[in-house]
Amino acid sequence: MEMILLFAPLVGSIICGFGHRILGEKIAMTVSTGALFLSAILSWIVFINFHGDGHTISLFRFIESGSLSADWAIRMDRLTAIMLVVINTVSALVHLYSWGYMDKDPQWKQGESYKPRFFAYLSFFTFAMLMLVTSDNLLQMFFGWEGVGVASYLLIGFYYRKPTAGAAAMKAFIVNRVGDFGFALGIFGLFYLSGSINFSEVLDPHNAKELSKTTFQFLSWQLNALEVITMLLFIGAMGKSAQLMLHTWLPDAMEGPTPVSALIHAATMVTAGVFMVCRLSPLMEYAIFTPNFIVIIGATTAFFAATVGLVQNDIKRVIAYSTCSQLGYMFVAAGVGAYGVAMFHLFTHAFFKAMLFLGAGSVIHAMHHEQDMRNYGALRKKIPYTFVAMMIGTLAITGVGIPLTHYGFAGFLSKDAIIESAYGAGTGVGQYAFVLLVVAAAMTSFYSWRLIFLTFYGKARGNSHTHDHAHESPLVMIVPLAVLALGAVFSGMIWYEDFFGHHWEEFFGSSLYANHETNHVVHDAHYVANWVKASPFFAMLFGFIMAMWFYIWSPENPAKLAKQQNAIYKFFLNKWYFDELYEIIFVRPSKWLGNFLWKKGDGTFIDGGINGLAMGIIPLLTRKYQGMQSGYLFHYAFTMVIGVAVIVTWFALTGGSR
Repeated sequence: MEMILLFAPLVGSIICGFGHRILGEKIAMTVSTGALFLSAILSWIVFINFHGDGHTISLFRFIESGSLSADWAIRMDRLTAIMLVVINTVSALVHLYSWGYMDKDPQWKQGESYKPRFFAYLSFFTFAMLMLVTSDNLLQMFFGWEGVGVASYLLIGFYYRKPTAGAAAMKAFIVNRVGDFGFALGIFGLFYLSGSINFSEVLDPHNAKELSKTTFQFLSWQLNALEVITMLLFIGAMGKSAQLMLHTWLPDAMEGPTPVSALIHAATMVTAGVFMVCRLSPLMEYAIFTPNFIVIIGATTAFFAATVGLVQNDIKRVIAYSTCSQLGYMFVAAGVGAYGVAMFHLFTHAFFKAMLFLGAGSVIHAMHHEQDMRNYGALRKKIPYTFVAMMIGTLAITGVGIPLTHYGFAGFLSKDAIIESAYGAGTGVGQYAFVLLVVAAAMTSFYSWRLIFLTFYGKARGNSHTHDHAHESPLVMIVPLAVLALGAVFSGMIWYEDFFGHHWEEFFGSSLYANHETNHVVHDAHYVANWVKASPFFAMLFGFIMAMWFYIWSPENPAKLAKQQNAIYKFFLNKWYFDELYEIIFVRPSKWLGNFLWKKGDGTFIDGGINGLAMGIIPLLTRKYQGMQSGYLFHYAFTMVIGVAVIVTWFALTGGSR
């Protein structure tokens, strides 16, 4: 079963990408979509029936070089089972949704065969992601890590005729290479110090504890080996999961088709970093500085992305910054040691965030590919099913539920569990995270309801012709929204006890590790004060009331406030000027150095030197010695005789020795 659900997407990708000319587009796309639904069904069977600590299926010897030995194997445990459900469910629904969304795409000329290529890319991405989460060693994980990087490059730049799409694909690829370099260094360091990259050995708590006692010298510093390794590995996670400083690629990635945003930037690729940190929980448990750093980066990212989301006008970019913010929540949970809680939010977030992206795609489809929310308004009666889906997604992400109970939408339970864990950690960085996450919850509520009010309420704005012809999406796009809505409503309540209950360790088995001597976060989180548990709810309520005031009761207020606080408004609108800062610090110096090496180094020095040699010294020598070429045969024969005489004399005198 595991082999089928793992390789079915790859088979579908190959058939769709290379066989559509023989089978026809529709048959090839049907095979690709059917393969994903098969994988999704099998993933749910594995997840529901999973018991125990899992097992490993070895396929073949991957690499054998000296002491480095690694198999290509499938690691099946609870952590893998969760990721299989998330990846294959969302991917299958995105495939189905794409049948409607990509039909007669205005970006392409009529008659062009672009849909099979799109479906092949989606399936290839899914296969690469499955390789990542089923890996049994760090090298195999790195293979999947780079595979999703290639697939995301192809999907973000799918509209290759658009210069902005090509630039966004390059930006995502380059920024992720920075993180991947850190990830690779972490793998090298772990092998150098422990002699293995296999999870069965590197995730052994005893080995991790011993590694925490190891130091090495770098220049004049004596460094703790485990701290350095875990920090390098987390840098890889920062790039893939778009955390602060390596986040700049995520909003630009919205240049790809909307189904790509739902698949890559909501539920799968961007969660790879969270999965990796949770997978390496034994290493994180015995590090001290790195987990604290993870908490600080996660909380700051959640706050930063929420502030930027407040003022965005592109419907997809609002949801993109929301994704960035929610990933920060997950990293806070992983950083304080509540790994099961991080996976809980990853699990629930996949449903409601994918639904929000696909719902946004339905709005864009209805409005003839208009993405600016300022040109929407009064659409709830035009597209009622999409409106209901977006409302459910908004109720889930903002955290609507009954305070101090386990009843509410998915985000209410998983996000509150993170905030309670941050406070329950009882550390300085935990308190820092608690404050920022509660503030971010209020801002999340505000920008989420702002999106709903600007899109579905008020008066119709923008092109009246577009509004008049707005229509509901076809059934093939509505059905995936309905399925995801079930997850957004019920996934939190159904699996709350498994992910965050007192017996969460039994649920996860050996796939997660908590050091009982130092890590009591999940236990303590259940006993925090009621005001801590209720604070996210009241933050959500505050954000909702402010959105109502600004966009329903007094819609003139946003323009007035933006004018009064113009500096802050521009600061948020320009994303804290990270792009401009990176342009000055990295992009321009890199371009200058490249141009210098090209024009001066290559053009002037290398080419100029060779040309000078060819055009200067060599002609001079040829003119000097061309007189020796008389053209008479006896001159050449005489020269040969003299040469032979010199050689014979040398042998006679020396015997051929030096």
